[in-house]
Amino acid sequence: MQSVQGNRNGDGSEGTEIVKHTETGRGTRGGTTGTSTPLEKGTEMHNWHQGGASSRNLKQDVIIIGAGFGGLSCAIRLATAGLRVTILERQEHVGGKLQQIEQDGYHFDRGPSTITMPDAFRSVFDRAGVVMEKYVQLYELEPRTRNIFADGTVVDLSKNRGSMKEQIAAYSPEDALRYDAFMDESAALYTEANRHFLGKLLLNPSDKYNLQMLRSLLRVRPTVKLDKLLRKYFSHPNTLALFGRYATYVGSSPYLSPSIFAMMGHVEAKVGIYGVKGGTYQLIEGMARLAQEKGVQILTGVEVNQIVVRHGKVVGVDTDRGFMEAEQVVANGDVLSVNRLLLAPEHRKRMSDARIEKYEPSISGFVTLAGVRRQYDQLLHHTVFFPEQYKPEFDDIFRDRRMPSDPTIYICYSGYSEAGMAPAGASNLFILVNAPYLSKAWDWEEQKYHYSEFVLGQLEARGIGGLKQSDVLICYTPQHIERDTLAHQGSIYGISSNSVKQTFMRPGNQSKDVQGLWYVGGTTHPGGGTPIVTLSGQLVGEQLATELGR
Repeated sequence: MQSVQGNRNGDGSEGTEIVKHTETGRGTRGGTTGTSTPLEKGTEMHNWHQGGASSRNLKQDVIIIGAGFGGLSCAIRLATAGLRVTILERQEHVGGKLQQIEQDGYHFDRGPSTITMPDAFRSVFDRAGVVMEKYVQLYELEPRTRNIFADGTVVDLSKNRGSMKEQIAAYSPEDALRYDAFMDESAALYTEANRHFLGKLLLNPSDKYNLQMLRSLLRVRPTVKLDKLLRKYFSHPNTLALFGRYATYVGSSPYLSPSIFAMMGHVEAKVGIYGVKGGTYQLIEGMARLAQEKGVQILTGVEVNQIVVRHGKVVGVDTDRGFMEAEQVVANGDVLSVNRLLLAPEHRKRMSDARIEKYEPSISGFVTLAGVRRQYDQLLHHTVFFPEQYKPEFDDIFRDRRMPSDPTIYICYSGYSEAGMAPAGASNLFILVNAPYLSKAWDWEEQKYHYSEFVLGQLEARGIGGLKQSDVLICYTPQHIERDTLAHQGSIYGISSNSVKQTFMRPGNQSKDVQGLWYVGGTTHPGGGTPIVTLSGQLVGEQLATELGR
């Protein structure tokens, strides 16, 4: 990828500098190293040329394409069962969409930053028979997230219901009175989802179409939109935006997605939002280290050209370094991209190009990483700045497929919680604006500099000034997401959940066309979001271990 960085010229004016990433995946600027760093503590991944490739011609029980959360969690489960597993990652470092960038004393996690449902991660370590804290440490955030509205109102999301009602009552006493009832329904939705959807693969028709599942679907009212459910309890625009934002956690619109995502109110307030000591990428590093300890071979910088199929069954993968044989293949990537790019058309008749085009991709994202020698009293670890009106943002994204004219702006400032993430007196800011998936309606090559300036200007108007004079200023667009991770049309969460079908009837974890081909990730069941993708890897790993008799 190429990172666009703002820098100060000798005369103090603003310029741009293009940082080109070398074959090792590092960027350089003024002689300093800049982007993802390899694992420490003796667990550096094997580059194909560096070693670990001697076994590439030996048949593996399972080859996993992609070293994101889903691929790593699946590999750990399989290796714990005694299976021979190799992960092939096209990027120079593991992590998928989550990568680590360190530059000029600033530490950034480029990718997922809000960690919820910690048990989804803990189960990876528990089932491997190890203590999670020996690999990665989480800490609970309280308050969870600061929400700043256009009228100046601030709501610090808290596990304390009394505090929440008091903050909401400051602008809407009526909404505050209904908060308890909403949270009770949110908890019920989470319980229902956990019991019937999140913990099962749903591989067979009998798994999906039975009386118990029907009753569960009726209880979660799949045809009721999230915004409509929220309006049952709330009327003020601030409260509706506060909880409507949960649809974006799965890359969707609160005005189109089902009400099931109201469960995130319970997930965030009760189950909690967590930081990761050393940065979110430590979750990836911990999982990768555990995978290697279990015997998983991880090869980075390897491009898979094709999933090789003979007589309807997978036999291995063809890579830019040769053929690798395997009994089973797990694709940790976008199901649509995997089929379109890695399977010959005759081997994917149920996932043809025409069918792929019918799926609506999820939201993408426009990211700015800012390392600035200032600190801001307004910011917590997580801070969200809402626009005056919320709905136009989703009309822009999903209807017009262009960047929002008045966007919601999210900032992760991990340095708020942990010293050493930025130089003394400085801030490391991950700034995210929701973006449309790639289409001809928006030209990033033409617009990225202008829109970056626009976002920084919006923040300056909200009191977050000085960003244009940052020591480090890196932009990351949906084009980069597509190029680095092969995400279909640059989407972050796979397909959207803007319909009942795309929410509850996602592409399955087991290929219907190719025997021995499996999928984990945001596009497949149970859905998008870091903990859910991690669960999908565990579920597929469990199923494969059983089928292979381990």
